[in-house]
Amino acid sequence: MRALAAALAACLALAAATAASNGAAAGADWVIVSSGTRLTVGEDFDLLVIAPEGEAPPEELALTVRSDLAEMVVTLRAEGPADGQRRIYYGRVPEAAAGSATISLAGRASNALLVAVQRHDAVHALTGGDEPPLSENEPMYFVLGTRGGTTARFQLSLKYRLFDVQSGYGLERPWLSGFYFGYTQNSIWDLSSRSKAFRDTSYRPSLFWKWERADEKTWLDAVRVGLEHESNGRDDPRSRSIDIAFVRPEWHWLMGGEERLEFTPKVYAYLDKEENPDIERYRGYVDWRVRYDSGSLWIATAVVRQGTSGKGGVLLDLSRRTRDLKLGRISGYLHAQLFAGYGEDILDYHVKRKAQLRLGFAIVP
Repeated sequence: MRALAAALAACLALAAATAASNGAAAGADWVIVSSGTRLTVGEDFDLLVIAPEGEAPPEELALTVRSDLAEMVVTLRAEGPADGQRRIYYGRVPEAAAGSATISLAGRASNALLVAVQRHDAVHALTGGDEPPLSENEPMYFVLGTRGGTTARFQLSLKYRLFDVQSGYGLERPWLSGFYFGYTQNSIWDLSSRSKAFRDTSYRPSLFWKWERADEKTWLDAVRVGLEHESNGRDDPRSRSIDIAFVRPEWHWLMGGEERLEFTPKVYAYLDKEENPDIERYRGYVDWRVRYDSGSLWIATAVVRQGTSGKGGVLLDLSRRTRDLKLGRISGYLHAQLFAGYGEDILDYHVKRKAQLRLGFAIVP
């Protein structure tokens, strides 16, 4: 990066002139210009600095990096000799930086730049990059169907990273940054009943550790290992609950352009199934999941369960992005869902109902 001096100065000449005029208008004495808006932790970056009239750019400058949770100072060193009031400097992105940040000269009146800081180190490998502490976990949707009476099915799902990657134990011991608390809630709402009651609701809190690869050699793209509880919160005889330990490996393939195929089976063992001791006969021990994303409009997902008795169920989801439908400020997806087989909800894990098609919308498909 230190060999970029002449090229960088030429490429940024127009931007520097614009920034200088903007900085002067805003009352800034010093002006900084960056060749890009994305920085990487642990790597060098370049800045073009324009000093005020009558002041020579020094050999070193201090740069302040401010994020939501921290403020750091980086030493900038001159790349080469000054060209009048201009000089190119380089510095290294600090280890504690991540996410959105603003940079400006420390102790000098200058403009500020907004940059995105990405990671490719151990923290990045464990947390999946710049993912925020609270994020989506499984699909989130609301769909309606009318076969055998009108019912709605909806799901909410979130996960929360337990250790901050920018400070404390998460920064000192990056492997801790892979621990998450997850929560998924799925409900079947009987809209045909007189009281519009919920037929059943499954509550699924979980604790898991997530790893994602940061190289091109590992045969596994990602994996989750954890514990999960699922119950419907009812009293006997309609009470259902299970505790499982699970492993969810992930493989992702790019199929040309933006097309993407994912295979993410969830393999589990039952730790407690006292209220439904034969549930493995209908659920088995694996949720087979395949997901296709066209990269532009369509996302399709299939989840298949095969019990030890040969009975099981299949869930098919098809989503279409709404961004090109000119619906105003509406984002998300149009969503279609088909369920067939046994165990649409944990209450009726051993009951086979008629195949049900439902239509609605999804926030996360």
